[in-house]
Amino acid sequence: MSSTSPAATLTFLGAAGTVTGSKFLVETDGARLLVDCGLFQGPRQWRRRNWEPLPVDPLTIDAVVLTHSHLDHCGALPLLARHGFTGPVVCSPGTAALAAIVLRDAAHLEELEAEYARRDGYSKHTPALPLFDTDDAEKAITLLQPHTGDGPTRLPGGATVSLHRSAHILGSTFAVLDIGGVRTLFTGDMGRPVHPLLAPPAPAVDADVVVTESTYGARQHATTGRAVLAEAIVRTARRGGVCLLPAFAVDRTPSLLVVLARLRQDGAIPSLPVHVDSPMALRALEVYRRAAAAHDPQLRPEVTDELLSGVHLDAARGDSERLNYPAGPCIIISASGMATGGRVLHHLAAQLPDRRNTILLTGYQVPGTRGAALADGARQVKIHGEYVPVRAEVVVVDGFSAHADADELLAWFTTVHPPRTAYVVHGEPDSAATFARRLGDELDWNAVVPGYREKVALRARQE
Repeated sequence: MSSTSPAATLTFLGAAGTVTGSKFLVETDGARLLVDCGLFQGPRQWRRRNWEPLPVDPLTIDAVVLTHSHLDHCGALPLLARHGFTGPVVCSPGTAALAAIVLRDAAHLEELEAEYARRDGYSKHTPALPLFDTDDAEKAITLLQPHTGDGPTRLPGGATVSLHRSAHILGSTFAVLDIGGVRTLFTGDMGRPVHPLLAPPAPAVDADVVVTESTYGARQHATTGRAVLAEAIVRTARRGGVCLLPAFAVDRTPSLLVVLARLRQDGAIPSLPVHVDSPMALRALEVYRRAAAAHDPQLRPEVTDELLSGVHLDAARGDSERLNYPAGPCIIISASGMATGGRVLHHLAAQLPDRRNTILLTGYQVPGTRGAALADGARQVKIHGEYVPVRAEVVVVDGFSAHADADELLAWFTTVHPPRTAYVVHGEPDSAATFARRLGDELDWNAVVPGYREKVALRARQE
């Protein structure tokens, strides 16, 4: 292969310099392919990018490969569909099922937030509009093309892609793209071997180029999460308060339900009422229940539908409103996990001012979100245009992340030959830089942290 004629090029349209907005454009003479199509989240500087014109004309994209259904990987699909993209979105069956839920919920929240902004007059735009609407989401959902086979599936332009279990959430995969004799591995979000619900990730495969996440590239997960969670629940119950857990609707909510059930069985926490107050989480929970009932090999064999029972499922708006001021101690799990939207905002507004209550943050908090502000000790947070005092106890519970930490990622990569180049993405700058250094120092990899919109050649590694 000529060194001056790469088989393809790769452009980093997201998750470069930040942990969100995953979008990777692969171009050849015959096709344009997008791996993931996520929204930017967190600080305003990133979220503004969602409103900018798409960096590539959707009409020229031939296909999208979707690694999983989290919003920062699939949330821009409605924008793509609105502007004319009609190609296939190749993904796993689990991702297709959950992405439909995620996109419908995101569109609803966008419409709701625009309505609040119009009503209360706190938008800088007149009139306040949603980023995308329900019609856009439905268009995107019709493009989801579940790949059920074990082997590779063919893409436009002669490329093929194979999807392998990544154990991040149900249906999550790492993608291996073969194009012009060059193999590129995209980790998506890599999961952990100790996930409470999911079987460990499939082994890594040899590739010429690796595009790896680095969310926890500078950290190792704590092993005391269950104990910290239990102690906080016991402490809150004794003072008659409410435990509010802002939690990602997809995966984090069912994972927490399993952990809480096991803590109750072990006598580590009192038998408090447990409420799930998130329509999206309830729909996602049903997907997990079906998988458990079908003995889906993605799930650990000990996970059964029984572990997800005995919980109050609060779908109705009236039930949710009553949970703002519960009659007694209880546990409330509500989305979103970083307190960026959803019903949890109403609970936070009602419960943050009460010192008896505890807010338990069990997931990664992107800088710039309300969750990150709470984790950093904010004395007030702004909710629906009003500042709310933070008097409740705030507890950061480490160890429940569904992302592999730096040691787990390195261990996963030790089974393969060094690629020609590894591109370290999907991490805050320090995490990405630290993980790139470790790949170089410990595995002797050529590891690079790419810039936003940077374009690189994809070439085969030298044997």
